[in-house]
Amino acid sequence: MGEPIGGPVAERIAHGAFILIDKPRGPSSHQVTAWARDLLGVERAGHAGTLDPNVSGVLWIGLGPALKLLPLTLQFTKRYIADMTLHGEATDAAVRVALTEFKGPVFQTPPVRSAVKRERRIRTIHRLDLVERSGTRLLLDVVGDSGTYIRTLAVDLGDALGVGGHLEELRRTGTGPFSESDLVTLAQLSDGVTRARAGDPASLLAILRPMEEVWQEFPQVVLRDSAAAAIAHGADLASGGIDRVTRAFTAGQRVVLVSRSGLLIALGRALVDSSETGKHRHGWVVDAERVVADAADYPASWRKPPSTAPSGDAPPAPG
Repeated sequence: MGEPIGGPVAERIAHGAFILIDKPRGPSSHQVTAWARDLLGVERAGHAGTLDPNVSGVLWIGLGPALKLLPLTLQFTKRYIADMTLHGEATDAAVRVALTEFKGPVFQTPPVRSAVKRERRIRTIHRLDLVERSGTRLLLDVVGDSGTYIRTLAVDLGDALGVGGHLEELRRTGTGPFSESDLVTLAQLSDGVTRARAGDPASLLAILRPMEEVWQEFPQVVLRDSAAAAIAHGADLASGGIDRVTRAFTAGQRVVLVSRSGLLIALGRALVDSSETGKHRHGWVVDAERVVADAADYPASWRKPPSTAPSGDAPPAPG
């Protein structure tokens, strides 16, 4: 592992940063993440949205406090270009009908070689378009929920057409608001690191994206100062602690809890719709699932100060 890089690079990572790597075919997502970690000389790095070794494309790698944003990145839809082969002939009309039928919620079972437990689950296919066709080869543009198995989708499409099919090649071209135009290769990361160590951090800073680019994609609940401190120390959010919300949300949706100064305090899940928060005088309205802020930066002002009486002395008796 290389030595840590100081100056503005160290500051960016300390505040939380992420990299959008163009993962090549061959290595695992874990290997690519480890290479990025070692190039930067940091102790920890983590990735979201695992890609199989033979799949290329967008791999989100988090550094520093950005590691706590993994639950948010898993909310983003994913976009793929998939190359599949049918095991028999099917008309263009039949292919178009099958693609239409697979748009929307679908049941999927993870492939045998998947890293997760093989149990049936529902995922939503938001887009499933035929880009081009050559005989039994289909090139598909797919947008699906995080956790959608494109290999399973290819097999299911082949079965629906009555001829069978399998995935030949897959590339992830987008995740949430980020696309191929945002990607950097491992070689570009290595070059940026070399320049930063030589005293020119500009290119590396452009690669290390601030974590605000992730959490600002979600509804923000702006907190009153006392509520920000309480949540930084592990509390959930009651309606009285809300200053305002930036956009509407529904019960069960992911939200971010931020201070009036715009600092991220915690990630949460709404327990009620945003329109109902002001009607709940008692109880919690947001479950603060993961605190991001350092509690030391938010004094627990609601706690009573310690007694100033000398140890062992009893307070004076009344009267």
